[in-house]
Amino acid sequence: MRNEGTGSWPHRRFRLSPEKIAISFRDRRITYRELDDRVTRLAHALRELGVGRGDRVALLSANHPAYLEALFASGLLGAIFVPLNARLTAPEVEFALRDSGASVLIHSQELTEVARAASGSATRVVMRDGDAPADTAGYEDLIASAGTARIDEPVSHDDPCFIMYTSGTTGRPKGVVLTHGNIVFSVMNAVIDLDLTSDETALVCAPLFHTAALDFVALPTLLKGGNVVIEEGFEPGPILRTLESERITYTFGVPTMFDALSSHPDWTSTDLSAIRRVTVAAAPVPPRTLRTYAERGIKICQGYGLTETGPGALILTPDDVERKRGTAGVPHFFTDVRVVDEEGRDVAPGERGEIQICGPNVMREYWNRPDATADAFTDGLWFRSGDVGLPDVDGFVTIVDRLKDMIISGGENVYPAEIEAVLLEMPGVTSCAVFGIPDEKWGEVGCAAVSLDDGHALTHEQMVEYLGERLAKYKIPKSLLVLDEIPRNATGKIRKSELRRLHAR
Repeated sequence: MRNEGTGSWPHRRFRLSPEKIAISFRDRRITYRELDDRVTRLAHALRELGVGRGDRVALLSANHPAYLEALFASGLLGAIFVPLNARLTAPEVEFALRDSGASVLIHSQELTEVARAASGSATRVVMRDGDAPADTAGYEDLIASAGTARIDEPVSHDDPCFIMYTSGTTGRPKGVVLTHGNIVFSVMNAVIDLDLTSDETALVCAPLFHTAALDFVALPTLLKGGNVVIEEGFEPGPILRTLESERITYTFGVPTMFDALSSHPDWTSTDLSAIRRVTVAAAPVPPRTLRTYAERGIKICQGYGLTETGPGALILTPDDVERKRGTAGVPHFFTDVRVVDEEGRDVAPGERGEIQICGPNVMREYWNRPDATADAFTDGLWFRSGDVGLPDVDGFVTIVDRLKDMIISGGENVYPAEIEAVLLEMPGVTSCAVFGIPDEKWGEVGCAAVSLDDGHALTHEQMVEYLGERLAKYKIPKSLLVLDEIPRNATGKIRKSELRRLHAR
């Protein structure tokens, strides 16, 4: 085969285990034979819509097998997949589509209004039961009527696989370009370090538009020939029932998800004996969470990474869970991590420094952002995370702080600059700053501080209404401070520590 990329994976796995279950979704069971057929047909259908090498295919939906089918089908054509956060508003989706230049947008029926408002000139394909509206093509109809001839375009590890948008500190999201080679090594990191096997039944309940669920759960499981059980979203009761009924062996979540499971009335009565390990990342893991799961005999493998690293950088492997609990572990097999001071020198054990990452899983670039790409790397090699780590004598790193102002709320990355840019468009707002404050449920939430023109007033409800039309709900600050002046230092930089003090008072 000339295709060395991820698009060839369904056919390669079909040759090995055609009748094994690849994907479980609702009441459907898709074998590897069927997955290979559906991916091939979808690739032909996309080609008929004008998609070829280098073109972008976007998808906007809650979790659905189409995420995997569209990723593989794009890969068969040498096209680039663009998974979009299903919680984005129409203006945010429009920006991503325009920035990426996507020519096709596949979307769920539930998000039709957002898709219609944001799609521009992109061809829309709707995932729905029954006939599609006149202005769209039907996803299942396209697959059913498409050709089945084998497609074998030359695709190498250096070719882009997908563009995943992550909010940027400059106020506009940046498209992280991950190549097929990046994905191969990201997936292999998970397979090797978590000892994933061909009989895994892995649960995907975190969003597939994030790299953790896609590259660390779904794709490694399919590579090994296991069964990926896809849930559309996260609800503690149904997830507990799925963990028991499907005999789930592996899953991923953020701390708030695992806390919600252990707080549910069915927690103690649910049979979780099939679970071999779970991974948790995207936010610091409270000690109480680690203790609660240890008491049930469940190994929590804490990890650390970013979209730009595909996502793995550090991992606490199952063998080290007990003795190094609370750390984010050591570098993945194919990844190197260093913790350095302001001069770029490795810090000593017990000292804090910036975490920097390099390896074949690290992104190639930000889409059409050469300056941002250059700024993200040291010596063109080490990706600068902006996060602060504390290594111990054995090389295990604890995540202790962030250099950047990013807020992690319930596992979602929230960048103040993006929100501030929108707030400053609000009539009467002369200056603003968004900062993170502790929250018992979400770990951290945003608070907005604003100063206003004379004669203007602003309530939290008014701010929420304004931002709600322009930003995803999870980005909207949960509280508001109205100040005469935003505190700044002598150089004009906002003193966010002072804002936190004012909020606490």
